[in-house]
Amino acid sequence: MKKRRFNFRKEIINILLILTGIFSAAFGLKGFLIPNEFIDGGVTGISLLISSITHWPISILIIVINVPFIWLGYKRINKLYALKTLVAILILSLVLFLVNFPHVTNDKLLTAVFGGFFLGTGIGLAMRGGCVIDGTELLAVYINPKSFLSVGQIILVINIAIFGVAAFFLGIQASLYSILTYLSASQTINYIILGFDEYTAVTIISPKSELIKNVIIRQLHRGVTVYKGERGFGKNTIEDKNIDILYVVITRLDVSRLVTTVQQVDPTAFIITHSVSEVKGGLIKRHVLAH
Repeated sequence: MKKRRFNFRKEIINILLILTGIFSAAFGLKGFLIPNEFIDGGVTGISLLISSITHWPISILIIVINVPFIWLGYKRINKLYALKTLVAILILSLVLFLVNFPHVTNDKLLTAVFGGFFLGTGIGLAMRGGCVIDGTELLAVYINPKSFLSVGQIILVINIAIFGVAAFFLGIQASLYSILTYLSASQTINYIILGFDEYTAVTIISPKSELIKNVIIRQLHRGVTVYKGERGFGKNTIEDKNIDILYVVITRLDVSRLVTTVQQVDPTAFIITHSVSEVKGGLIKRHVLAH
């Protein structure tokens, strides 16, 4: 019963995140980007570009263009994820169609920066809630196993093509400002998604490695990889040079707790930390795929 209440509370939080994200994205679109004919990258950018050229309603284009990507989400991730994404995009379309947001500014730089910020905030919050309102990531994840390019590189190639077309139809200046919009949005998304869950690799070298490993596994509930190494510290001869080197990948929030725990076991332990750009497999999964 306790577990059921916890899951219910978690889903309520996810729904609130998605709804907040939808309104933030809609405000970024109608309050900044659409009135100034700026675009973003990804599926949203494609929808904005087509809307600027044809004057078709953005609310319809966002649904139509996202449909193939929702199908990819169903094939690549799972049915629930695809269903949540479909519902979120439908709600975003309704909000764009029904809600009148104020036109905030005609200043191009402010439009690029803050339009991208609110749009990126919306996309990031929706991803935190367990879905997407822009299908580009789903396409990249689907292509990635079949390509030598990483997910980030695939998204970059797609966006280069979008901004190239935008330069032809909307002009170089509008395209350049749109690139600023994309950069603002992508940095905001990265902060929201990875700002608290950014991964950090920790290497621990200690003669008490076996005890430290047991503490990490049993008390902190984290996985540990053990490398066989050889010590080379100090001027004196070391009788036992063989040593186990521990390697742990954790979120940034867990670093302090891990380091404190290790130092409690061995205050002289040699600890190295560095950022990890991407993690696949193992016990750690990205938050967006865990729902």
